[in-house]
Amino acid sequence: MSETKGHDVTIPEQSTSDTQDGPILRVDGLVKHFPIRKGLLQRQTGAVKAVDGLSFDVRKGETLGVVGESGCGKSTMGRLITRLLEPTGGKVEFEGKDITHLSTSGMRPMRRDVQMIFQDPYSSLNPRHTIGTIVGAPFKLQGVEPEGGVKAEVQALLARVGLSPEHYNRYPHEFSGGQRQRIGIARALALKPKLVVADEPVSALDVSIQAQVVNLLDDLQDELNLTYVIIAHDLSVIRHVSDRIAVMYLGKIVEIADRKSLYEAPMHPYTSALMSAVPVPDPRLRGKRGRRLLLGDVPSPIAPPSGCRFHTRCWKATASCATVEPPLVELRTGQQVACHHPENAEDRLPDDPALPEPGETITVSAGADKPPAAPAEEASAKDASAKPAAAKEAPVKDASAKPATAKEAPVENAPAKTAEAKTAEAKDAEAKDAGTKGAGGNASEGSEGGETSKG
Repeated sequence: MSETKGHDVTIPEQSTSDTQDGPILRVDGLVKHFPIRKGLLQRQTGAVKAVDGLSFDVRKGETLGVVGESGCGKSTMGRLITRLLEPTGGKVEFEGKDITHLSTSGMRPMRRDVQMIFQDPYSSLNPRHTIGTIVGAPFKLQGVEPEGGVKAEVQALLARVGLSPEHYNRYPHEFSGGQRQRIGIARALALKPKLVVADEPVSALDVSIQAQVVNLLDDLQDELNLTYVIIAHDLSVIRHVSDRIAVMYLGKIVEIADRKSLYEAPMHPYTSALMSAVPVPDPRLRGKRGRRLLLGDVPSPIAPPSGCRFHTRCWKATASCATVEPPLVELRTGQQVACHHPENAEDRLPDDPALPEPGETITVSAGADKPPAAPAEEASAKDASAKPAAAKEAPVKDASAKPATAKEAPVENAPAKTAEAKTAEAKDAEAKDAGTKGAGGNASEGSEGGETSKG
């Protein structure tokens, strides 16, 4: 039985929890901060909060997929689970045993049950060793002698992952990327572990090779009863292999649910945006589905935003989102979400005022950086500022009004000039013109005389 979606795309049927035992892995409040040190004395000036409070569990025999943008802490989480990194805080339990701070000697027996498939198939294999040495290293380190010898067991592992037993004496540079990833899978499965953490096992491979590796992981899980934690960017790959899916954003899990619920009715806005980015193979359906574009970049994990870490890019953000961090709670059976305003569910804060849209310009006055004044001080300041303005305006209006009145009155009331007055004015003008001409003539004569005397 299988559930089919789209055109000729078969998705393995989701496993049910009724046939599974309790959780094989339990993570509670897992934290990893990488210190930032500067100066001659290398004093800590900050920290990169790669993982900041993860809580989840993985049941035996299931596959948990982890998705999120680059830099959200997925790979760091995988290394913390396998104890390749020392946690800053929190708790990791494997089969009921606390392995959070086990020493190297204490972790050595656990290595047989917890293994990891690394992301880069090129750098995860030693180029100086043959494939037989690489795949047979776990037997040597754990002091295990398989039946028939190490060489026969390694050749059987190579055949199980789709390689030829004749590759035993070859070196990594003689293989393609997909073949190298198969070698890494064979090494991880050498000791028959119970939990395998696969850190983006197909991201560096071609599409056709990805399908082969994904199908191989499915077959090995059925054959060996493995439990997977698979980290990936490709949502279609995660949908194909996972029973439950956890969505991470900036060091935190924002939603975790079973595969069907997450893909059909995502609750967190970030999950909804991720789902809208998945390509639709049917061109007739592409225009019918809305595309949600996220504005801005992912904030820095050195100084993450307060409250909900997604509120700086969320189209549903309100005032509480910027101040109160939403807890990861179960809003539907098997579906947990950390959001004040989830989609496909009842709004938890319906009356909260909305924040400005991402990218919206906010105008700030020049005096916005000053501390707010008390109400009494504001009133007195307004009165003081209003009085000088009124005092300045009043004189200007009066001054402009009085000259106009003084000029207009004589013009209106002045009597008409008589003929005698006009004759007297004409004579005065002629006398002034005659005096001006006489002065001009004397001046010219004086200048001529000066020139003669000089000569």
